[in-house]
Amino acid sequence: MGGEHVEERRLQILGAIVEDYVATREPVGSKSLLDRHDLGVSAATVRNDMSLLEEEGLITQPHTSAGRVPTDKGYRAFVDHVAAIKPLSSPEKRAIRSFLDDAGDLDELLTRTVRLLAQLTHQVALVQYPAVRQARVRHVELVKVADALLLVVLITESGQVDQRTIPLLAGRSAEFDTDFYADLRARMNQAVVGREVTDLHGPLAELVTRSPAAVQEACREVVDALLGLADSRTEDRIIMAGAANLARSAGDFTTQVEPLLDVLEEQLVLLRLLGSMRAEPGAVEVRIGQEIPEHALTQASLVGAGYRDGSHLAILGPTRMDYVTGISTVQALARYVSRFLG
Repeated sequence: MGGEHVEERRLQILGAIVEDYVATREPVGSKSLLDRHDLGVSAATVRNDMSLLEEEGLITQPHTSAGRVPTDKGYRAFVDHVAAIKPLSSPEKRAIRSFLDDAGDLDELLTRTVRLLAQLTHQVALVQYPAVRQARVRHVELVKVADALLLVVLITESGQVDQRTIPLLAGRSAEFDTDFYADLRARMNQAVVGREVTDLHGPLAELVTRSPAAVQEACREVVDALLGLADSRTEDRIIMAGAANLARSAGDFTTQVEPLLDVLEEQLVLLRLLGSMRAEPGAVEVRIGQEIPEHALTQASLVGAGYRDGSHLAILGPTRMDYVTGISTVQALARYVSRFLG
């Protein structure tokens, strides 16, 4: 029983060191711990426990300071044994609901979610936009917005809207008027409405083939634009906010922050990073330092939660981050998004 008490006390001291280092950015000494926390033990006991924590590799002493800072292993012990989920307050919950409740569709919901996550945690926020593999087409719209510009719109049964403006080939506006594109829209809708977005290539290729030879090129450029919109629905992508927060945390990294910012521009790297997470919807997963496989991110931490099968939202920041707030906020927003999606 005494051993358990000693272990609990050391974890309490580790938690206090993490809390103070996150708050002050300064190495933490035994005197400041005793001044800031009611640990209920003597200064000698705190110094002895800090020495043992250092021997275990949970804290370390920077060369230029008498204080200690947590190691990656120390942050991991803190997250696993000390950090408690802090339920959001009623005002915080109301603020989240008021900001997210009137989102019109998944696009807007995830965009708002990632902005709010970055704002609440002061970290980079990422959300994995899921592949919509089973979406069915509700309607296709073609609108000439200028003599040589055509707006192609794809609307699915879930209410999601994708659109693309394409330049028509030189002279096309003189050859084909609004009636031509109205007729093409009717034929495209007949070919694709009710079909899954992954199943449009065949019927649209047949539409082009059955068109008179004189208009096949005009049909093909519109069909290609529509297929591009449909294909984008079948690919995971990342929505991100708060990259400036990482730049503001540059002092927390011993290496330059530029390589980390470069990683944020690589969609495939971020997709691989979030795709490797295994957190179930509503559950939280934390990866710290060397636990992140991407070399440029080994001084960073990733706190993520699932919001639907295989899709995650997360925050990315320095290992010296506020894990309690990060875990609580990521989990709360993931659960909100899960409920929105039903």
